Amino acid sequence: MKEIALKMQGDIKRLTNETFKFDERVGEGWFSAVYFLKTREIAEKYKSDENVTMQFFQKKHAVLCGTDEVIALIKTFAKNPEDLVIHSLEDGDKVEPYETVLTIEGPYQNFGHLEGLIDGIFARRTSVATNVYNVVKAARKSGARKPVIFMGDRDDHFTQQAGDGYSAYIGGSKAQATHAMSEWWGKEGMGTMPHALIQLFEGDVVAASRAYKETYPDDDLMALVDYNNDVIMDSLKLAREFGDDLKGVRVDTSNHMVDQYFCRHPEVMGAFDPRGVNPKLLFALREALDEEGYQHVQILASGGFTAEKINEYEDMNVPIDLYGVGSSLLEIHIGFTGDNVKINDKDEAKAGRVYRPNPRLERV
Repeated sequence: MKEIALKMQGDIKRLTNETFKFDERVGEGWFSAVYFLKTREIAEKYKSDENVTMQFFQKKHAVLCGTDEVIALIKTFAKNPEDLVIHSLEDGDKVEPYETVLTIEGPYQNFGHLEGLIDGIFARRTSVATNVYNVVKAARKSGARKPVIFMGDRDDHFTQQAGDGYSAYIGGSKAQATHAMSEWWGKEGMGTMPHALIQLFEGDVVAASRAYKETYPDDDLMALVDYNNDVIMDSLKLAREFGDDLKGVRVDTSNHMVDQYFCRHPEVMGAFDPRGVNPKLLFALREALDEEGYQHVQILASGGFTAEKINEYEDMNVPIDLYGVGSSLLEIHIGFTGDNVKINDKDEAKAGRVYRPNPRLERV
C-alpha cells in the first residue's frame, strides 16, 4: 500500500496524495465540463486578478468522505496550488444538510475547472460511507457488534473498488471482499467459498469444504450452504463433519427460491414470504444447530440486505451473527454542489445561495 500520513481522527488515517492514482488527463480538462473550461479561459483573459471563494455542501445528514481525495486532486491539478487557501472537514465527519464541507479561495482560473470532479468525488464517497454507516448502525441495534462484510465487487465497475472500499471503511465496515477494496486503508480482502467451488464438487458441500480447509488450514471455515437449496440439512452435515472447526455458515438463498425446509414442514407456512433468506428459515436453522450442540456455529446472511431490512430483522431478533451486503451500499443518493460565494472577500453569489462559514473547517 502507498504511504499513509500519521494524522488520525479516531482510528481513521488521513490519506496523502500518494494514495490516489489519478488519470493524467484530469490536468488537460478531459473530465471537466466544457463550460468550466471556457469559463477558465474567459477568467484568465478578463478577470485574472479576481480572488473567488468556492464552497461545497450537500443536503442530507451524512457521513462525509472524499476530503483527502479532493485535496489531493486540487494539489495535483490546480494551477499554482500553493497559492490557494483550502479549508476542509475530514473523512468520517458527520455533516448536517447545507453544512459547508470545503472552501477554496484563489483565482478562479487556477481551480474552477475542477468543480465538477470535486462534486463527483464527494457524491460517490459520501454516499457509500453513509450507506455503510446506516447498515452498520442497524446491525448493532441490539447492542451486539455484528460485522458487516462489504461485498460490492460485483455491483459496479472494478476500477471503483479501492475508493468504494475506503468509503465503506469510513462508514464502519472493516471486512471487505477484495484486496483492492482494502488498498487505501492497509488491509487485505477476506472471503471463503463461492457457489462455484461447490459446483466443482458436484454439489457436495462437505467435500468442497474439506478441500477448502486442507488448502487454507489457517482460515476460519465459513461454508456456503444454499447451493442445494437445503440450508438446514447441509449446515448439519457440515457441523457433524467439522465440529469446532466450522466457524459459521453463510445463507444466500435466491429471492426466487423456497428452501426445502418449508417443503418438509408445510405446517409452518403462513402469513410470511417463504422465499429467499427469511426470518423463519434462519430461526429454524439456529434451532437445528443448537439442538445438536453446535451453538458455536455462526450464521452469516447475505442477499438483498439494506439498512431498512437489517433494522427489521434486528427488531425481530433474527439469529444472524454477520451480514453480507453489496448492491444497496453503492446507491449514489447524495449530491454535492460547489458555488462561488465571494469575490475579493465581498459576498457575491447567485440568488438563493450565500456564503456559509463553518467553524469546524480546518486550514489544509
